[in-house]
Amino acid sequence: MSEEADTKPLNWTPAPGGGYTVVRRPDGGMHYTFSDTSPSTLAHWREFALDHLLESDRLTRNLYDLRELDHIQEEAIEYAIEVNTDPSARNIRLAVVVGNQAVRSAVQDIAALTTPGGVEIGIFEDLESAEAWLERPLSLMV
Repeated sequence: MSEEADTKPLNWTPAPGGGYTVVRRPDGGMHYTFSDTSPSTLAHWREFALDHLLESDRLTRNLYDLRELDHIQEEAIEYAIEVNTDPSARNIRLAVVVGNQAVRSAVQDIAALTTPGGVEIGIFEDLESAEAWLERPLSLMV
């Protein structure tokens, strides 16, 4: 793990009842894994994500593993669009790993409604492809 990631705290506590986990990536970004999108999971994630955007001060790589989800509810789409269009959501490369067409379509809707210049979203079917895309130089986004 890089020194930068070691010094940047995660400040995350699990959501009541679970629903998702998050760990710090070696490059300093986040790796989220969702097992459900219940209202309590979504509310917890939304608060956590918005809090971390306030501290965002550089180009960031995040990975969302949604392979355990069968679908994404409208509320989750609305929250994701809100977070992705927040003025603090700039210079973020976001890889999303999906396990089916329904989730892929929902993520494509989110990407289409995300303000250009803030979040660059890639959709993948496996972690290896997502990681390879995330490893591209972030300077390509600027």
